[in-house]
Amino acid sequence: MKKSIIAFAILTLLASCSKKESAADNLHLTGNIKGLKTGTLYIQRIVDTSLVAIDSIKIDGNAAFESDIKLESPEMLYLFLDRGVTNSLDNNILFFAEPGNINIDTNLDSFIGSAKITGSKNQELFEEYKKVNSRFIDENLSMVEARFKATKRQDQKAVDSIDAKQQSNIKRKYLYATNFAINNKDHEVAPYIALAEIYDINIKFLDTIQKSMTPKVAQSFYGKKLTKYVADIKKEEQKQD
Repeated sequence: MKKSIIAFAILTLLASCSKKESAADNLHLTGNIKGLKTGTLYIQRIVDTSLVAIDSIKIDGNAAFESDIKLESPEMLYLFLDRGVTNSLDNNILFFAEPGNINIDTNLDSFIGSAKITGSKNQELFEEYKKVNSRFIDENLSMVEARFKATKRQDQKAVDSIDAKQQSNIKRKYLYATNFAINNKDHEVAPYIALAEIYDINIKFLDTIQKSMTPKVAQSFYGKKLTKYVADIKKEEQKQD
């Protein structure tokens, strides 16, 4: 009897540990879409350059939603809204998923623009990065418009000046992204930015980001991808020498 009690206690402990390990790998996603009466939400990830649904949630009267997703490592996922009747470009929210509890609140009229995502440190850092990066994008758009006007009036001096400013803007944008990734080397957002935002930068910068990653980040989904990407570029460069 005593042995049975001990065996039961061990099994209970193992089951508890198993649940904790399983929970540690899971994303518990909740949220609410104000104004949505009916529709289908799809949680998607990129697989071989294509978006693949990993879960779907039917909305019928209740705008709140909930889902549990198995995550091997933090990664960018998409919350896609199939509105059913009308098509809209404003229907896919990009969010940096990581194990734990993440909440997405938004509304039907401004699905992407009004999205408030909480619970993910990588998401918080990515939004910080995007806020500054948007300034470089806006500057470039202004210069594109100015260059078009200068070209139209055949003002080559102005065109050359704008071209120089555009190149300077690109360099500042890439330098900012590099520094941001290095400063946040202990989060998976670092290799993601390197791969998604500055993949065509000089290899020495990507190499610096790759070498700066903490062991945990280096073993993550994007960390492994960055390591392979840098190695492939170096191998290709050696062939050309």
